[in-house]
Amino acid sequence: MRSRYLVSYDVCHPRRLRRVHKKMKGYGEPLQFSVFLCDLSEQEKILMVADVTDIIKSDEDQVMIVNLGSPEGRGKECIEFLGAQRPPEEPGAVVI
Repeated sequence: MRSRYLVSYDVCHPRRLRRVHKKMKGYGEPLQFSVFLCDLSEQEKILMVADVTDIIKSDEDQVMIVNLGSPEGRGKECIEFLGAQRPPEEPGAVVI
């Protein structure tokens, strides 16, 4: 079963920041430069955590991973945007 995750990171060094961003593009959709929406299986989440952990410095950088639930349920509807909107990616998707 897949879950939808909101992943946000604060990486201090520009080189590590670029590396994390590039790695995260393989796991999900960027909502903002340091914020990704990822639909992952448990195994994919483990791989993502391992990949990002290999890049960051745990005493300087921080990564937040929030499980939003099933992509078909609450995980689809629990994010709101204010300001400039991106067009919906899925047919029928709601952007507030």
